[in-house]
Amino acid sequence: MRGRTPRTTPRRRARGPLRRLTAAAALVLTAGLLSPHATAAADEPAPAADYCAGQCADILPPGANGSATLVEILGNKLFGTQPAHADDQLGPYDALSSGYPSLTDDTLSQFFNDSSFGVPNGQVGSVTRPREDVTITRDKKNGVPHVKGSTRYGTEFGAGYAAGQDRLWLIDLFRHIGRGELTSFAGGALANQGLEQEFWPQAPYTEDDLQKQVDWIRTEGGARGAQAMKDAQAYIDGLNAYREKAKKGRYFPGEYVLTGKIDAITNIGEIQPFKVTDMIALASVVGGLFGNGGGGEVDAALSLLAAQQKYGVEKGTEIWESFRGRDDPETVTTIHDGTRFPYGAKPAKARGQALPDAGSVDREPLVYDRTGSAATAARSGAVTRDPVKAPARLKPLQGMYDDGVLPEDMFRDSASKKGMSNALLVSGKHTASGHPVAVFGPQTGYFAPQLLMMQELQGPGISARGVSFAGVGMYIQLGRGQDYAWSATSAGQDITDTYAVPLCEPDGSAPTKASASYLYRGTCTPMEKLERKNAWKPTVADSTAAGSYRMQVFRTRYGVVTHRATVDGKPVAYTALRSTYRHEADSIIGFQMLNDPSYVKDAASFQKAAQHISYAFNWFYADSRDIAYYNSGANPVRAENVDMSLPVKAEQAYEWRDFDPADNTSAHTPPAQHPHSVNQDYYISWNNKQAKGFGAANFSLGAVHRADLLDGRVKKLTAQGGVTRASLTRAMEEAAVTDLRGEQVLPELLKVLRSGPITDPALSKAVQQLEAWRKGGAQRNQTSAGSKAYAHPDAVRIMDAWWPLLVKAAFEPGLGGDLYQALTGQLAVDESPSAGHGPTGSHAGSAFQYGWWGYVDKDLRAVLGEPVQGALGKRYCGAGDLSSCRDALLASLAAAVAKPATEVYPGDDTCKAGDQWCADTIVHRAVGGISHRSMQWQNRPTYQQVVEFPAHR
Repeated sequence: MRGRTPRTTPRRRARGPLRRLTAAAALVLTAGLLSPHATAAADEPAPAADYCAGQCADILPPGANGSATLVEILGNKLFGTQPAHADDQLGPYDALSSGYPSLTDDTLSQFFNDSSFGVPNGQVGSVTRPREDVTITRDKKNGVPHVKGSTRYGTEFGAGYAAGQDRLWLIDLFRHIGRGELTSFAGGALANQGLEQEFWPQAPYTEDDLQKQVDWIRTEGGARGAQAMKDAQAYIDGLNAYREKAKKGRYFPGEYVLTGKIDAITNIGEIQPFKVTDMIALASVVGGLFGNGGGGEVDAALSLLAAQQKYGVEKGTEIWESFRGRDDPETVTTIHDGTRFPYGAKPAKARGQALPDAGSVDREPLVYDRTGSAATAARSGAVTRDPVKAPARLKPLQGMYDDGVLPEDMFRDSASKKGMSNALLVSGKHTASGHPVAVFGPQTGYFAPQLLMMQELQGPGISARGVSFAGVGMYIQLGRGQDYAWSATSAGQDITDTYAVPLCEPDGSAPTKASASYLYRGTCTPMEKLERKNAWKPTVADSTAAGSYRMQVFRTRYGVVTHRATVDGKPVAYTALRSTYRHEADSIIGFQMLNDPSYVKDAASFQKAAQHISYAFNWFYADSRDIAYYNSGANPVRAENVDMSLPVKAEQAYEWRDFDPADNTSAHTPPAQHPHSVNQDYYISWNNKQAKGFGAANFSLGAVHRADLLDGRVKKLTAQGGVTRASLTRAMEEAAVTDLRGEQVLPELLKVLRSGPITDPALSKAVQQLEAWRKGGAQRNQTSAGSKAYAHPDAVRIMDAWWPLLVKAAFEPGLGGDLYQALTGQLAVDESPSAGHGPTGSHAGSAFQYGWWGYVDKDLRAVLGEPVQGALGKRYCGAGDLSSCRDALLASLAAAVAKPATEVYPGDDTCKAGDQWCADTIVHRAVGGISHRSMQWQNRPTYQQVVEFPAHR
């Protein structure tokens, strides 16, 4: 091995009709664009210690390979061919929805990959040696990179090199998103404009700001922080090494040609070098999507004012708090043994509250100086296209980014409204083997290529396999070590506050809402203006006509300005202050610890590692002896009696404890106050409430939550005992194909409807269909693999049409139009699989996280005279009268029954109108040039592990 001349190994080999591309087209595109040159496979280096004995498995669709040359992209569009290992995990992942009922431990391998360390003898697909001190071995089955280094630098260099092989275009794309430069990089499509306008104000930085964050970790993070930045530089060096080699060898991703970065014939052009500061920008994207929490206090205040306007201050506040549900006694919790972790409770008498005057709130403008197509779109809402003259051979690819590379609302609202992922863990006391069993993973949406990248890293101080977000993969972020595994779910607790900053004028004149200075501790201080200027022109990929604009935000010592208003008649700017702002990558130290076998040795050391992660996540752990849980996050210590759910005055008395705006540092709640536990009988998490007393950061943690789908099943399994990997996976997957409304709320709806005779034949038939569906498990699953039809299609269609109608019929008359609109703005009514929501828009997989199911459930039980804990402020359906409520529900059901399937499922680029099964399906959103077939809907983690360690060090 050491004597072998290092050469680049083939990453992919086209399948099927791509081989029939004409010789002329291949010559014009140059043979070098096809793939790297090959070397013979080498022997696999000796694997690290592995205590899982073949009982660890994982999966990440669509496949490990997320890179494609121009010819491969053409082959995909013309013939449907796939680069090798681009989609070989999609089939097994999809098949679980039909195969789970008969699942056994022995058949898990049909649906998951063996995640043992190393590559078995005879299964080595290729070996790349980018340096003498590192090898990248890929297995034949899935092409996963197994990076093994003899030095720390070499290991991290190899990780960066492998990331370039698998995700170069995606990493480049996301660093530009993080820097607020998406349109300049990928094109001016309206969705691209919307996306960068949503994200950049949440994390606006100058280059100096990014470098300061690197320096902070290096200097303030101790020895581990210094090592982390060395590892980051090595990773970037490896990524750049592959970037240069791929460019010279002409096997770089074809998207660079299609977006005008590189000429396919002459190879003129450049892939810009990567820098360590790019990783800070990338970390801000990941944190913004999955690790943030809180915020939105201005909108919360507006909904509170609407309630007070409707009912008066005292009653209106009571009503609003009942919907806010900060600590709903009926909601499902991860820690269920009665332990309380107080955080974010409503103060008995709030201090420093800064509610806006009615009608005074204006959102802060962001976009200025529009030209070309940007100006046209702002005036008319229409996009102007100016297609370039593309060569005939590239015509099939023209306009592939006309609708943007990602959904424009991907970053809308905080991560507390995009929380994802689930976890199921059972203590060894209740398993067949006596060892803990875990089924867990992040639910990060479905993209092509995937945002996550699967890899194994073995080197000095590093021994782990799993996934990392592409571009920040120095360490495994979710996966397994030698004798333990860990995963996370988005926690979404409140780490973002809104301050009302008094405005002023430097000359002492009267301020207005437009003033650009503010009072900071008694001194009139100018706001800092941050700008980003973006311009674009049409390319083969994006036909949007040339245009440009300037984004502008004002930054204060209390955060970035989001709104302007008056409070008690005086002008203020509302700002958003996030505890992780200016600290986007500080969590790197915690991840470094999780990868270090000399640090994580048991549940206690795992929890200590998780304490170094500043983003809001729920962390779960399993080894052969213990299961454990820890809620991470830089939870600021608020001033006494400050209500974190509403805006507060920007005065020193109401600041976070020990607040220093220079680097945005403050005191954080100690680890003992974070929800944590070891060896509870079982844990479940699906972005639900962590524990009693731990205040909800948004309106969604109510009496019915999608985590109920897991909790009921795992509780039953635990009570029965003898839990296995297969039985816990079956519980997860049954929940994944179940409609939350049908299982948890439909029984109450049917009780109300059946409280009297149903004389209308059409309504009687509809109720019978709903009852049969409920009895059958309220599933949205194919009758058999490939049938593309549900067992109860009419009932599913009726529920999809009925739910928004019944919510409105039950609540709007009592709340009134204004308050109903304000509250539905805080919490959407529905999130069915066919709706457009989540990080990928429609066809997103994740469903039933946000909706009014808890409100409907509480209200109907109150109307039925059943016990309700934490009841709403009043009864709404039928004004609390059962007969009137029944009439309202029947009328809304009649309207739903009358809706044809073509109206309930209107169709899109993927599905014909009326195709119910297709409307629910998961589609991997094409971020690059390769697309994949759709999958049966499953509400399950994107990357998922099934683990049961039989031994320990």
